[in-house]
Amino acid sequence: MRSKTLNSKVWDRFRTIAARVRQFGNLEIENVSTENPDPKPSAVSPDENVPAETPEGQLAAVTAERDKLAAEKAEVEDRLRRAWAEFENTRKRAERDRSEFVQYAAMDVVRGLLPILDDFERAMKTESADKEYAKGVELIYNRLFDALKRQGLEPIETAGQKFDPNHHEAVQREQTEDAEDQAILGELQRGYNFKGRLLRPAWVKVAVHP
Repeated sequence: MRSKTLNSKVWDRFRTIAARVRQFGNLEIENVSTENPDPKPSAVSPDENVPAETPEGQLAAVTAERDKLAAEKAEVEDRLRRAWAEFENTRKRAERDRSEFVQYAAMDVVRGLLPILDDFERAMKTESADKEYAKGVELIYNRLFDALKRQGLEPIETAGQKFDPNHHEAVQREQTEDAEDQAILGELQRGYNFKGRLLRPAWVKVAVHP
């Protein structure tokens, strides 16, 4: 009899606890439904709520970027053209300078030999009793003069010419009416060009009318 009473009390307590659990569970469900009807976090990013850019705006941005790149490309091409033109000018100038250096490298050497030619010419104008000696001097002069001519030496003509300040130097002037004014009456020292460039002007005597 005592055992049945104990079992009845245990069952009554179990039913009470179960009722409270059910009541607590209903309360939690109601709280969830009323306070947060959708407890699941939203998968939509806040940025996605921003309206997308219009096609016109996208086209304008692409066009602006294209124009910017085109301007940069034109600037780079202009710099390249300028650099290439400067390089070509420098190359041509260097080639011209090198060509002139090679062409006129012997000019100073030939200029230094002109006094020797002058001495030979004065020696040949001097009378000598030794004909063989005079002939030998003339032979040496001719060989030296021919060698210098092959290098580019060119004598300046004065006979029958009028005075030209670009090629002649008037060291004497003579008043006369027997010759044309500014005519060259005589040569005192021969002048030379070297490959078309004045090496030494000719010393001449020039006629002037009174």
